[in-house]
Amino acid sequence: MQNQVITIEVFLFLKELENNNNREWFADNKSRFKKLEADVKGFYAAAMENLKQHDDIEKMKMFRIYRDVRFSKDKSPYKVHFGGSFARAGARLRGGYYVHLKPGDSFIATGFWEPNKEDLLRIRKELEHDASEFKNVTASKNFKDIWGDLVGDEVKTAPKGFSKEHSNIELIRKKQYIFVRKFSDKEVLSKDFAKKIDDSFKAIRPYFDLMSDVLTTNLNGESLLN
Repeated sequence: MQNQVITIEVFLFLKELENNNNREWFADNKSRFKKLEADVKGFYAAAMENLKQHDDIEKMKMFRIYRDVRFSKDKSPYKVHFGGSFARAGARLRGGYYVHLKPGDSFIATGFWEPNKEDLLRIRKELEHDASEFKNVTASKNFKDIWGDLVGDEVKTAPKGFSKEHSNIELIRKKQYIFVRKFSDKEVLSKDFAKKIDDSFKAIRPYFDLMSDVLTTNLNGESLLN
C-alpha cells in the first residue's frame, strides 16, 4: 500500500523510542511499531513511484530499525529514525537518493556518499582538469535555492597526487560529493511533503547527468562502458 503522507503517530513513536530505547519497551510496543513501519514503507514506495516518473529507479531499500552495536560505544539497540534509499538503474546512471525521517532532524540527501576509490579518483581528476561545468551546475539559482552548498567529509590538505595549491582544491579534497536538504517537522507532516521531496529530486538531475557522464568516460571523453 502506497502512502503519500507521514502521520504524527510516526514522530510520536520515534520520540517515545528515544526515551525508552530498550528491548523491554520495544517488545511491549512491537505491534504498534510494525503498523507504523508499514505506513512509512508505503510512503517510501510512493516516493519511488514518483521518482520513476522522471528517473530510472532500480530499487528502494528501507533500513531496519535495529542498530549494529558490535563496534559502537552506544549500545542502544534501536535507531530513533526511519531511513530509506533509492538506487538508480544500470551502470550509466550514477548517484542515489535518501530520505531520513526523525523528529527535529528530517532531511533528504542525494549524490555520492561513499564512492569507491576508482570513482573518487575519477571525480577528483575531472575537477583537477576542469571544474567549470561542475561549478556552473551546482551554482545555478534553482539548484542553489533547493540544495544549497556541496557537503561531505574531506581530507585536511590535499589527496595524494594532487597539489594543495590547485585552484579547485576545495572541491578536490572532498571524499563525499553530496547535497542535503533539511525539513522541519511541520513540513514533513504536511500533505505536500511527498511532492516537495520529488521536486527536490527532480532539481538534482543536472548534477547527476554531469556526474554520470564523468564516471562513465575517461578524461578524453571516451566511454568506459562496454
